[in-house]
Amino acid sequence: MTTLVWFRDDLRLADHPALTAACEDPEGIVALYVLDEVSPGVRPLGGAARWWLHHSLAALRDALASRGVPLVLRRGAAAEVVPGVAAESGASAVTWNRRYGAEREIDAGLKESLRAAGVDARSFPGGLLHEPWTVTTRAGGAYRVYSAFWRACQERPAPAEPLPEPARWSPAPRQPDGEELTEWGLLPSAPDWAAGLRERWEPGEASADERLADFLRLDADEYASRRDVPASGATSSLSPHLRWGEISPRTVWHRALRSGADVGVFLGELGWREFAWHTLFHHPDLHRRGLDPRFDAFAWERPDPAEVGAWQRGETGFPLVDAGMRELWRTGSMHNRVRMVTASFLVKNLLVDWRVGESWFWDTLVDADAASNPFNWQWVAGCGADAAPYFRIFNPLTQAKKFDPDGAYARRWAPDSEARPEIVDLRATRERALAAYAALSAR
Repeated sequence: MTTLVWFRDDLRLADHPALTAACEDPEGIVALYVLDEVSPGVRPLGGAARWWLHHSLAALRDALASRGVPLVLRRGAAAEVVPGVAAESGASAVTWNRRYGAEREIDAGLKESLRAAGVDARSFPGGLLHEPWTVTTRAGGAYRVYSAFWRACQERPAPAEPLPEPARWSPAPRQPDGEELTEWGLLPSAPDWAAGLRERWEPGEASADERLADFLRLDADEYASRRDVPASGATSSLSPHLRWGEISPRTVWHRALRSGADVGVFLGELGWREFAWHTLFHHPDLHRRGLDPRFDAFAWERPDPAEVGAWQRGETGFPLVDAGMRELWRTGSMHNRVRMVTASFLVKNLLVDWRVGESWFWDTLVDADAASNPFNWQWVAGCGADAAPYFRIFNPLTQAKKFDPDGAYARRWAPDSEARPEIVDLRATRERALAAYAALSAR
């Protein structure tokens, strides 16, 4: 029999359970990627994510080709494309690694329809350290406090060891035709705004593996003390590689532990990522609805296009905010501490609905995913999990003194910011935000 393996946000060969299972088929495999932006529950990708996807698929295509297996590319609704490719190839089995957001409804429907047609459909754990239904409160619900969630994870058996790349590769005799990657138009062209992304990033599994090795060798021991300093370069830069599944969290977990470095705080950040995905599993509309229903009535200001535009362009007159927003636009990324500061400025100093900022980050971040992006915006806004004190406001000047004291980060990305007029009065807008939150707490 032939087995069809369906790649999604797991664009790698190592520690890929669905691929490993498929490669056990003596009749060979068909490797498929479906660009599905039309099915219910699927959120169309932002511009920066589309750029990354193009290059990650190219890297996966080349890696598979070097092992004698073509990567079949198709566009359309997965519920139609996957059974169609299975039929074209004569596949009697389909495998995939699980998804945990609203898309899992697509997967459940496909599993049912494929099995009804006599095709063995199997899903595997591949994107998390622990499956969401294995880490719940005593009532069976989602944790709302990170410390309790992470403690529950650590009380469970350790994450499974990562699987090696399959040792045996055999292409199925019937390989369906696929589309050309260039036909998908994932790369910007008019204008081509991706120069900074090309300078900063190299998508693909090989790059992810190299980046993890460099981090563990050079920066891991100082991560806990330097991770909040944006000019230090002490972070792992693994987030987009994890987002696209070019490396698995199990691989990162076990290699970090075996490195001998001081990785406790770093692994806690993997735990925060896990917390976001488990939350999404229980709340698949995370990018649309706040977890705290009181915020449905929050007094957001009507967005001022001039203020929001200044925030997006990094022209607020606050150097740390401006540096972060320009780094984002140039590289498709932003230091985590600065993400919190820029988000707080929009949501609390400008009193703009968090969904406006979440949407902008969704379009401009190469690592924007369905869980972490809305989860972290909700945390800053105060309506998300573990958000107490929800009225916390990050003062961009105080944060700059603490984490960019010599101004190195601000000078690198926004050297003209100090000369710009500040678009808001921090004290006045802080008082306005606190009044709005006080009114909310009185409900």
